[in-house]
Amino acid sequence: MTRLWRHMRSLWPRWTLLPSVPYLLYGAVMIAIGDIRWDHLVMMVVIPVLAYGNARTKRLYMGAHPVALVALLYDGMRYVKNVGVSPERVHDCDLRAMELSLFGITSGGEKITLSDFFQAHHWDWVDVYCAIPYGTFLYAALIVAVILYFKDYAALQRYAWVFFLMNVVAFVTYHVYPAAPPWYYHAHGCEISMVAKPSAGPRLLHVDEMFGISYFHGLYSRSSDLYGAVPSLHVAYPLLIAIEGWRTFGWPARVASILFAASMAFAAVYLDHHWVFDVVLGVGYCLAARALVGFVQARLGPKEAPRALAAG
Repeated sequence: MTRLWRHMRSLWPRWTLLPSVPYLLYGAVMIAIGDIRWDHLVMMVVIPVLAYGNARTKRLYMGAHPVALVALLYDGMRYVKNVGVSPERVHDCDLRAMELSLFGITSGGEKITLSDFFQAHHWDWVDVYCAIPYGTFLYAALIVAVILYFKDYAALQRYAWVFFLMNVVAFVTYHVYPAAPPWYYHAHGCEISMVAKPSAGPRLLHVDEMFGISYFHGLYSRSSDLYGAVPSLHVAYPLLIAIEGWRTFGWPARVASILFAASMAFAAVYLDHHWVFDVVLGVGYCLAARALVGFVQARLGPKEAPRALAAG
């Protein structure tokens, strides 16, 4: 045991136990409340092995740690999903009114939102096209993280901490400024229900029907943030991919990343998941988080910044 402790101390001279604490503690809580799952158990084993294995596994842990914290945070959100959320506090028709004033268009002599327009004008092939970024954005984010790990480790660390910061601030926003998505307004009007169920929205459900699958229905039925439309993290993730991958990507990948980000922004509105206002805020959250993490990394140095952020 003494030998193991010396090994752990050699890898983490300060706060030696801290790297594994969030994961072991969360798993212990899940066991205590009887809500443990197999992925919690895997996390409780894999994370400490990476953190305390050797210098190479520690490097992998440091790169993956912020993303793993987001996974913990997302899983834990189901226990606090209604904190600060009540029918009186959820923004719905007032948000649509703001959307009309800022981004409204005129169609048929009437001022409407782009989401209203696409409710009446939609096409199967556009449904399928927009389903592609919505169905793949998390995989794309992970693939880019792997690429950066091998090609630009400093960019990976920045990428991962921006990803973490965006999610934390967005999750806080969901409870400070709970907001209904456009599909909710089109389905329920201005009446807010605390028992309403999350949905993939009509266009993505139509894609499920077209291909005889239940991918999007299953994906969104597990969501814990029905009233978390502001900001659009769907838009923030691809933008982060384009920004942090730019130096590493060749020109084909650069073009693909910009197309992916633009397609996601269009899809967010077309699929009735977000108002344009949500999309603009998603872009703003990404740029602000990138600027803050970049500032910290520049002040502390490329080697010290991630170490300080991870409290190693």
